[in-house]
Amino acid sequence: METIFALSTSPGKAGVAVIRVSGAEVSAAATALCGGLPAPRRASLRVLRDRNGARLDEAVVLYFPEGASFTGEPVIEFQTHGSPAVITALLRQLGNLPGLRAADPGEFTRRALANGRLDLTQVEALADLLDSETEAQRRQAMRVFSGSLGRKCGEWRAALVRALALLEVTIDFADEEVPVDVFPEVRAALTSVKSGLEAEISGFAVAERIRSGFEVAILGAPNAGKSTLLNTLAGREAAITSEHAGTTRDVIEVRMDLAGLPVTLLDTAGLRETDDAVESIGITRARDRAAAADLRVFLDDGSQEFSDLRQHDDITVRAKADLSPVDAEGVSGLTGLGTDRLVARIAETLGSRAQGGGMAIRARHEAAMRSGSASLDAALQALDGGEAATDIAAEEVHAVVRALDSLVGRIGVETVLGEIFASFCLGK
Repeated sequence: METIFALSTSPGKAGVAVIRVSGAEVSAAATALCGGLPAPRRASLRVLRDRNGARLDEAVVLYFPEGASFTGEPVIEFQTHGSPAVITALLRQLGNLPGLRAADPGEFTRRALANGRLDLTQVEALADLLDSETEAQRRQAMRVFSGSLGRKCGEWRAALVRALALLEVTIDFADEEVPVDVFPEVRAALTSVKSGLEAEISGFAVAERIRSGFEVAILGAPNAGKSTLLNTLAGREAAITSEHAGTTRDVIEVRMDLAGLPVTLLDTAGLRETDDAVESIGITRARDRAAAADLRVFLDDGSQEFSDLRQHDDITVRAKADLSPVDAEGVSGLTGLGTDRLVARIAETLGSRAQGGGMAIRARHEAAMRSGSASLDAALQALDGGEAATDIAAEEVHAVVRALDSLVGRIGVETVLGEIFASFCLGK
């Protein structure tokens, strides 16, 4: 393949910039720019020169041989001063070298996938790691990027291949007596894999929430202090506040890091009966978003129960606690009273849910696992039919293997690669 290059650090002025080159022509590039390759994986301070011998910069140069780099190809990295002028000059020199071209978005990672350095779940996890904003997102992305999901799929696949071998022995020798009854071992293997798949499927909803963010709706009667509380928690004037009831007409969203968890706070319209058409729309939206949220915080001013909206683990606190300081369970967005306790309760509630997150973090993962689980159900049902249905059971197990292969990127991944790599930067 062609040798590619790109700036791997953010563009603009910085202390250091990293420019990465990957492919067969890295030796020629190093010779042209700094006199030759340094020793593998040994940092070397070199003077970089253009094709006329003029000095471009001093840079730390690192060389990774084939099989020992991120892409699996020979890779050289130039760690230059982070001047936009230096970066531009070096990229221009690389572009003028024969056999080199600028990389497309995500092309380094795509080569890592093609060369077997990463599987598809690791590629997706790397994208999530680059996008991570909170500690929980970082931990989740790193767990999958380390290969945990790929290894688990490998274990399931090995068990299924063993079951297939046993089934196909029975099929091949259908007219002869097989000395050992293989069906108990096959059933045990299929049941074990199905149990593992179901466990990951059950943890998908939480894992996806960690990836995309939890939603917490703040609810209460008009003028209960919802917008003031939102502004206090956000640390800025995100919502308009007024002493007049019904100021909030739409759902206002503020995304924040709450104890390491990604959380979107929703400020909603005050819930009441009204003849105002616009306010009524806002109240309907508030109810809809509240029902779909992961958690609801009710500001109780004693005027309403909101029993139709309450769900398990929802939080209720007394509104405007600054007006009655003896209320130890209350909260006041105006003074900040009780906000630390409220944040701690939200974090504790969501944190306990986050512990149930699995390794399937994308809808594609869940779909493949559900497909595999359905095929396992069919295979187990076929086993109940005895030897006459062995070929049906084997075909269903083959379907499970194909589902797992698609999950880690062995087959049928071209339709998703474009979407995945479009989100990557040029140097990744």
